[in-house]
Amino acid sequence: MADGRELKAEAHAVLRGGADVSVGLPGTLEMIDTFDRPGKAFAAGIYAGSGTFAEAVDDKPGKRIPKAGVYAAAGVGYARAEWSIFDAEAKGPNASAGVGASAASLSAKAFAKAELASASASAGPLKATVGLAADTGAGIGLTGVEAKVLGTGFSCGRKMGVSLFGTGFEFNLW
Repeated sequence: MADGRELKAEAHAVLRGGADVSVGLPGTLEMIDTFDRPGKAFAAGIYAGSGTFAEAVDDKPGKRIPKAGVYAAAGVGYARAEWSIFDAEAKGPNASAGVGASAASLSAKAFAKAELASASASAGPLKATVGLAADTGAGIGLTGVEAKVLGTGFSCGRKMGVSLFGTGFEFNLW
């Protein structure tokens, strides 16, 4: 910076196998965005896609909370079902990357992910995931920061946690 101060950015990498269950305020806020979402299910063999999104406040499912971003993904085997505040998803080998910001979590993040397989299900603010993936990215928001390198790092803020080579624990303070 011009005044001699240094601007720093952090990134993290995660190699994770096992299960994850979380509950948080952003998930609760997102229920406002999906409580009247109609049911939909689909499956794909080989897939690839990319795009951008920018949603302002609009009283329609998926458009009530401002958010914006860009993404790209490709893989083999993908199935998803969603209805109201519930959704379930299963993926085979895939890779994805993206950048986004959301008013629900008052945060911004950038990520890249290579995944061997995963399955997840959510009901409002509760989400469970099982899979094996190597993630790299950075996230910062008004409620905290997270830093990880090769699955080793910490979370500090609303979410507190420690991990060592992808194995760790975390808890939400509020």
